[in-house]
Amino acid sequence: MNNQNVLKLCIPKGSLEDATMRLFARAGWKIKPHHRNYFPEVNDRELVCSLCRAQEISRYVENETMDAGLTGKDWIMENQSDVVVISDLIYSKVSNRPARWVLAVAGDSPYKRPEDLAGKKIATELKNFTLNYFKNAGIPVEVEFSWGATEAKVVEGLADAIVEVTETGTTIKAHGLRIIADMLQTNTQFIANKKAWQDPWKRKKIETINTLLHGALRADRLVGLKMNVPQERMDAVMELLPSMTSPTVANLYNTDWLSVEIVVEEDQVRDLIPLLQSRGAEAIIEYSLNKVI
Repeated sequence: MNNQNVLKLCIPKGSLEDATMRLFARAGWKIKPHHRNYFPEVNDRELVCSLCRAQEISRYVENETMDAGLTGKDWIMENQSDVVVISDLIYSKVSNRPARWVLAVAGDSPYKRPEDLAGKKIATELKNFTLNYFKNAGIPVEVEFSWGATEAKVVEGLADAIVEVTETGTTIKAHGLRIIADMLQTNTQFIANKKAWQDPWKRKKIETINTLLHGALRADRLVGLKMNVPQERMDAVMELLPSMTSPTVANLYNTDWLSVEIVVEEDQVRDLIPLLQSRGAEAIIEYSLNKVI
């Protein structure tokens, strides 16, 4: 194999690490971290993986230390990185929906709008974005970088407000804080540097990974159903069947029964199976899917 035919890929370390490993596993890449270093093994000789902080990945990709990576839209904006965004990947450690950066204050504070914070101090890890947000809004504030435990800054009197990322808002509420504005919706993005994207082999490899990752994400919400149906009851069963395309139907050998196979949303199954049984379907099998392309 040509030594140049290797793609250097950054995987986010930290809160998204396990979710990313699971996503790649469903897509076909088994990534096994080493507890002694940041270079996990992967079952693909054409891939070299590194575990990096999400906050830094866009910089490593932009400066061509790495060819491609997965990181948050928020950190690309924060670093003002000039990279190629291949696609959005909507997944997370909790809710599989986009996270958001919010402006929060103490629950008993008088502040109700961003404008009320004029002249006040705001703590956040997303410092550059926050500075630009308030500058563009014409609101003079002091923005202080927070190294972590940002929610506690207001409680401890170290800041008047915080800008923090949340999926559900539960942690913010648990700290006695109140959200007064949504500032940015963010999600994971698959990115590459321009040099890698212009290389034909690397571009094809990136596109293949992207296709299979999206296939895995799509399959995460779907299941397959397989059942046997008497031929005379087929029309009644067909009235119930939601499907991405027409169901697959095959004759069972030497019988007047049909084998029917469909793909459906997972949350429909609990209501669908009893209805299928009531219309004559038997031997109903539900199975998980790794990828739907």
